Amino acid sequence: MLITHDTRCALDTVVDLVNSAPEDGSAPDGLPDVPALEAFVRGHEVSEVGVLTEFDLSAVRRIRGRFASVFAAPDAHSAARLINELIAAAGTTPRLTNHDGYDWHVHYFAPGASVSDHLAADCGMALAFFVVAGEQERLRRCEAPDCRHAFVDLSRNRSRRYCDSRTCGNRLHVAAYRARRKEAAG
Repeated sequence: MLITHDTRCALDTVVDLVNSAPEDGSAPDGLPDVPALEAFVRGHEVSEVGVLTEFDLSAVRRIRGRFASVFAAPDAHSAARLINELIAAAGTTPRLTNHDGYDWHVHYFAPGASVSDHLAADCGMALAFFVVAGEQERLRRCEAPDCRHAFVDLSRNRSRRYCDSRTCGNRLHVAAYRARRKEAAG
């Protein structure tokens, strides 16, 4: 599956957006206020975004939950329905652009769109490409029982199980090794 630079950026953005949500009542929200949203937008190089407000923060949090539902969708039909709703609500207007040193690429949001519509359109289209390619199962949640972060499995054989093999994967492998050693010794 060919993934263009702008699609990869949108995938990284949607994964980070979904993972900014608190997983339980004790975890802090990764987007607690407008300055955090501004940092998120700046860090992901989201272009053509004006001054952000509390309204924008609230709207981004709403679409964040809807994107989380895409990663939890049990099948391609469910994912497609959710993605179609996100993209339609954003008023998608594809257009070619070259800005900030990047060659020609497609933006899917209308000029002057809110940051939530911008994210819904660009990130929704990036996820739509996976459904179209029959690769919806690559939109996953970490299998570590204490994590559940979203990620996109871009491995060749679709075998990735953890959001980060150095943290979640390694932690579980070490725990399994220790359990085997304990059982063998006991």
